[in-house]
Amino acid sequence: MTHPFRAGAAAVVLAAALAACGSSSDGRTTADEPRASSSASASASVPAPAPSAAAPSAGPGAAPSRPPTAAAPDEQPKLPVGELTPASGSFTKREKDYLVDRVPRGMDPAAVLQTGQETCDRLSFLVKADRDIAVGAIVTGEIADAEAAVEHLCVQHRDLLREAARGCPDGTHRGARLRPGRYRAASPTDSCAWQITGANGEVSASGSAAAGKRAVITVPGTARAFTSTGCYAWLPEGGTG
Repeated sequence: MTHPFRAGAAAVVLAAALAACGSSSDGRTTADEPRASSSASASASVPAPAPSAAAPSAGPGAAPSRPPTAAAPDEQPKLPVGELTPASGSFTKREKDYLVDRVPRGMDPAAVLQTGQETCDRLSFLVKADRDIAVGAIVTGEIADAEAAVEHLCVQHRDLLREAARGCPDGTHRGARLRPGRYRAASPTDSCAWQITGANGEVSASGSAAAGKRAVITVPGTARAFTSTGCYAWLPEGGTG
């Protein structure tokens, strides 16, 4: 199969999808809910406590005290399941399952749901343009949190997740991250290059590819490391298999 897009065109397609921010068109009442403003974010800074009167004063050489920082989003208290309700209407079971343990206190659940719906919209857009780019965007993490969105909100894209789980992005892969098999480059650039090394660090195979040109490699079971740069992502040859 010849890749239908050169790398520049693929980048434009992906950038367009990642920039899309339209709401889901499925007609659910939650799609009309306003997004939470940045002021409602639970990541607001926490003011430093006032010094105690009994606390000794710091000497001239003492290090300045640092105010406590706000907790990371993943560490913030989450809204209980019973409070996952929109301002009007109701969530479907799939929508509510997606929101469980994902909505920080003080944030509108509808805004979090909108993020998942936009992820599904981006995947749908990319699949229509180029399926390999859609899978590659999941592999590289350019479409963040795709797994949760697909598992609950757009299950029709589960085949993309299965294929992405067997792919690998640019970088160096060893151990459990190195899976023998045959792979194709999703959208190589002019600087796409790869190298496979064996047990003693000896290079057993290497190569490069021009932008947008098909590149297929085989990672043998004897390989100890696989490194690629400028190739974007490698997908399992033969689809979901």
